[in-house]
Amino acid sequence: MAKRASKGPDEVRWGFLGAGRMATALVDGMIHAELAKPDAITAADPSPDARHALARSSGATVLESNLEVVNRANVIVLAVKPQTMRAVLEEIRPAIGNEHLLVSVAAGVTIDTIARVLGPERRIIRVMSNTPALVGLGASAYAPGPFASGHDESLVKRMLEGIGLAEKVSESLLDAVTGLSGSGPAFVYLFIEALADGGVRCGLPRDVAIRLASQTVLGAAVMVQGARQHPAELKDQVASPGGTTIAGLHELERRAVRGAMIDAVYSATQRAAELARLAADEPHAK
Repeated sequence: MAKRASKGPDEVRWGFLGAGRMATALVDGMIHAELAKPDAITAADPSPDARHALARSSGATVLESNLEVVNRANVIVLAVKPQTMRAVLEEIRPAIGNEHLLVSVAAGVTIDTIARVLGPERRIIRVMSNTPALVGLGASAYAPGPFASGHDESLVKRMLEGIGLAEKVSESLLDAVTGLSGSGPAFVYLFIEALADGGVRCGLPRDVAIRLASQTVLGAAVMVQGARQHPAELKDQVASPGGTTIAGLHELERRAVRGAMIDAVYSATQRAAELARLAADEPHAK
């Protein structure tokens, strides 16, 4: 069956179900990137504090009713917790029509799970982002469902580029994205903390060590993105023969830090797949 056409860019009205950190990052990013104006964005959240915070930071209209948001919008961003997703989908199902594009940012909730509740021919795009989106440096991936149009994909890509990097992947790879960029910031925070601890161990004040460690990681990341060289090449440029860096690298290799990082991403990916299976095994909507 042919994909349904979506609304033109001038007709897009955004609705966010959930006004938490990820929704806030997306809304702020869209406004900053001039993808949407505040008066074209409506959101809902059961928490008064979350509603007030998003309304104050963005100027968007923030309500308590999910159904009212759906009735006002033609792009619905599902930014609720995975464990509440099914209840929210059941609530909005009577109001969802052919004009709606559904964008899910809930980890582990598959396109098929959403379609089982809302209908098999709905336009759905699934997104995985991460917490650095809050500072405009997110690493996001998106996977379109079978009925999402090319315009739908372009719209979501632009939305995600408002908060950082956006990559299109097949849905089968979103668990790996969750394990890498979704969980990755926590791994990097641990690494920064460990670098700073090393500096403190060698006599640096704690605040100085944290600033130096975080700036070192930031600078190295920017070099990887800008130099278009493999990280191994950049590493070798720092490690001079018989110097301090190669001594430290030897210790990291001896302690199997590289293998531990690979295992961390793999374990997080496996857990994401497990959570997706649990979500899919929930009783289907009648």
